[in-house]
Amino acid sequence: MTEHSAAETGAGAETGSGTEPSTGPLAGVRVVELAGIGPGPFCGMLLADLGAEVIRVDRPGGPLTSVPPVSDVTSRGKRRIVVDLKHARGAEVVLRLAAASDALIEGYRPGVAERLGVGPADCWSRNPALVYGRMTGWGQDGPLASAAGHDIAYIAVTGALHAIGRAGGPPQVPVNYLGDFGGGSMFLALGVVAALLSARASGRGQVVDAAIVDGAAVLQAMTYGLLADGSWTDARGSNLLDTGAPYYDVYETADGRHMAVGALERQFYAEFIRLLFAPEGVPGDLPAQHDRSRWPELRLRFAARFLERSQGEWSKAFHGTDACVAPVLTMTEAPGDVHLAARGTYVAPRGVVQPAPAPRFGAGAPGAPIEALPARPVAPVGADTRAVLADFGVADADELLASGAAWQA
Repeated sequence: MTEHSAAETGAGAETGSGTEPSTGPLAGVRVVELAGIGPGPFCGMLLADLGAEVIRVDRPGGPLTSVPPVSDVTSRGKRRIVVDLKHARGAEVVLRLAAASDALIEGYRPGVAERLGVGPADCWSRNPALVYGRMTGWGQDGPLASAAGHDIAYIAVTGALHAIGRAGGPPQVPVNYLGDFGGGSMFLALGVVAALLSARASGRGQVVDAAIVDGAAVLQAMTYGLLADGSWTDARGSNLLDTGAPYYDVYETADGRHMAVGALERQFYAEFIRLLFAPEGVPGDLPAQHDRSRWPELRLRFAARFLERSQGEWSKAFHGTDACVAPVLTMTEAPGDVHLAARGTYVAPRGVVQPAPAPRFGAGAPGAPIEALPARPVAPVGADTRAVLADFGVADADELLASGAAWQA
């Protein structure tokens, strides 16, 4: 990876983002992010959370989202500059950044970056060791490579969407967690880190083609294995982990809330039914856990029992036990959960509630505490343009700003 001096990276300097020197495992890694929406920015956030210096290159007019800048959590920890890639000198600005960086990530349709003059070949002419990460839904090749799409379509064609939902009902859309972020951002981040390790050893960068369809398919590795040996069927809502089993499902409570049950193993299931039917005791005529012919009856028995108490009462009864039961909390309730609050799973920098960076890291010494990295604040669009250009040694920064190729907020 490229060595960057403290002066070159601006470590400790005041910037528009107010970021502090990074201490995470990717500290010293410099990444250029060509702004987009969804999975690309989320990947940049993950890399920034891990300590990389991520420079987000926004377009004039700001990002293509209606989210207020202060609430744009996926831009946290990044330095923000504005470059007009349609300006005659816009591409030159990005290429100068790429020349002194370790990686660049973009989320354009195939061929767009090349037409803008910032494709892999353009960047490698300045920096052969650069890792070039590409985030798309369909990938860089194939019949649909140039077609538009969104998360729901990508998980649809991979079989992932079909598997989510209840028996006899339609597929249920899992927000955009499974495709955009699980199958997209996570795989791009992993690919970039792997390619950085390769570049450090070989001195040569490479393209990382992160397609959401590919990542979403990989996320189904276990269920495809189960499908191959007959332990899983293509019938939605009839398997162990898709609400087919009554002991892996959600149940309504007396107050209209829900409890999630995941009592798969024999000993956990025994604890679950003991607590569910306490203090009266487990009914002697309760169907056996693995008697599939009586699963409908078992589900009805569980459902009736859960309706006898509120979510709060059931939460208290199951809390801290091995029954594998938890309350279904809303997004606004989750940060107040006693366990999540104790771990600091959610934070609120500048009053914006958001998940803290993950995973956590120790200092490397035996017995060192495992700690979460701080969630750094979100910078305004274009707040760091002048400072970044100066840190990269761009001598004609004033000229570029005056020409409109780059913008300072």
